[in-house]
Amino acid sequence: MSTDTTPSAGTELPVKSPCVHVCVLDNQDICQGCYRSGMEISQWGRMSNSDKRDVLTRCHQRELVSGNVFVIAPSS
Repeated sequence: MSTDTTPSAGTELPVKSPCVHVCVLDNQDICQGCYRSGMEISQWGRMSNSDKRDVLTRCHQRELVSGNVFVIAPSS
């Protein structure tokens, strides 16, 4: 029995959920753990990989705006 989980040609692996199991929505309906909106969380399983990547981009932007992320500047 094979346990190879490598996708075959033309098959794309699903985009992984950004959930970190800190599910607390703020007053703007944004999760303080993963920075997805309540709607994005509820729709995640039905989204295409392209839509999921768009959500991840928005999550990153929200996290940067929140100030809860460390940005490491390259050394000179």
